[in-house]
Amino acid sequence: MPLVYLGLGSNVGDGAATIRAAFVELSRLLSSARLSRLWRTQAMYVKDQPDFTNAAAMGSTELPPLELLAALQGIEAEFGRDRAQERVKGPRKLDIDILLYGEFVIAEASLTVPHAGLRERRFALEPLLDLDPCLRDPKDGAAFSAILAALPPQGIYLLG
Repeated sequence: MPLVYLGLGSNVGDGAATIRAAFVELSRLLSSARLSRLWRTQAMYVKDQPDFTNAAAMGSTELPPLELLAALQGIEAEFGRDRAQERVKGPRKLDIDILLYGEFVIAEASLTVPHAGLRERRFALEPLLDLDPCLRDPKDGAAFSAILAALPPQGIYLLG
């Protein structure tokens, strides 16, 4: 079973509680699931919105990539996410992204793995490396820790 890494974010309501509750649901999809520490992050792309709470989750899955994506979008919807009504990169109750899916590189119309924005986002890399500091990009073998070290601060802080 492939080991998958997911990025979680929320900035509507109690983000920490939402992420913890979403992790309970994710644990039904992932064997040996683990959750990173929680992080507070300034909005990166659309600035006029509340800060995000971010985390990463990992675990093994029997679901193929597109089935996993559909299951994750189902969880987002259960938590009130309506993609048709939201502003792109705007506020959302819950966002779950597939960051890594084993060592696979996937380029589908609806799914890119590693996640297309992973190498530019501290809010994804910090929690990801919290789970496994030795992770490397399956596309080129680059250490995500080195990629993170080269990024500007981006307003991310560990929650107490």
